[in-house]
Amino acid sequence: MLIFVLQMQILPALELSGFIKHYLFVETKTETTKKLRLFSDGNMGLVFSFKNKMIKQFSLLNIPAYLPDSFVYGQIKSYRDLYCNGETSLMIVVFHSYGLHALLGMSSTELIDGIVETENLFGSAATSLFDKLASHDKLDERIIILDNFFRSVLKKRPLLLQASVTASIQFILENKGITSVKQLTDLTGCNERKLERIFMEHLGIGPKKFTNIVKLHIFLKYLKTKFETSSLTTISYEAGYYDQPHLIREFKKYTGLTPSQYLKHANLLAVNFLELT
Repeated sequence: MLIFVLQMQILPALELSGFIKHYLFVETKTETTKKLRLFSDGNMGLVFSFKNKMIKQFSLLNIPAYLPDSFVYGQIKSYRDLYCNGETSLMIVVFHSYGLHALLGMSSTELIDGIVETENLFGSAATSLFDKLASHDKLDERIIILDNFFRSVLKKRPLLLQASVTASIQFILENKGITSVKQLTDLTGCNERKLERIFMEHLGIGPKKFTNIVKLHIFLKYLKTKFETSSLTTISYEAGYYDQPHLIREFKKYTGLTPSQYLKHANLLAVNFLELT
């Protein structure tokens, strides 16, 4: 079994909250190689891996292909399996869905289902950042280092936020993902084709897929808080699914698991990041 030593979410400095959702810290220990499943939460992230590196995949000869010490991941089409072995220490910057585009001005389509070394996006300053973080063990010191780094990025480039995107996302979140594209086009004044293009540019996914992901995570929240007192069918209705089969199809499409299998895998690094046994 994977042993979770530390699991913590911490908010960034207030002036950074426009594009960073939170910092996530996870430390694990395991004597054997463990498979971890990551599925979409609608956001992208920047990962710093200290101690033993995460493993992306194994060759036919069982040779591991390691992930970089520091990398950025884009929107995940469905789910991705990673591996860890020994002691792992992860620090993850979870951006808002539009955060990377707002920060860097690059199209989020360039990162769809991709993993890119941080230096390729942030330049040589990213190498210095990793070295600074690695030389400090205390969380509060690492947070200060990260906050200062992103403050310096902001000084070079102001946030680029488009009103149609922020208004749409706020509407989707307020309605817990139970939202139609027609409602979004009425809200923004954009036609469906333009709205799709804007979402792909800013988020790397279209509005329909984003609403589906939001709805899925509302279901996961209900599953965690209501499963002991409510049936799966009742919870699926409350989360906006037509029926239980509809829920299971959507759930499996994004996670590769059924809800009962998800519940069985209780070892969570985050809501969308878990150990597979």
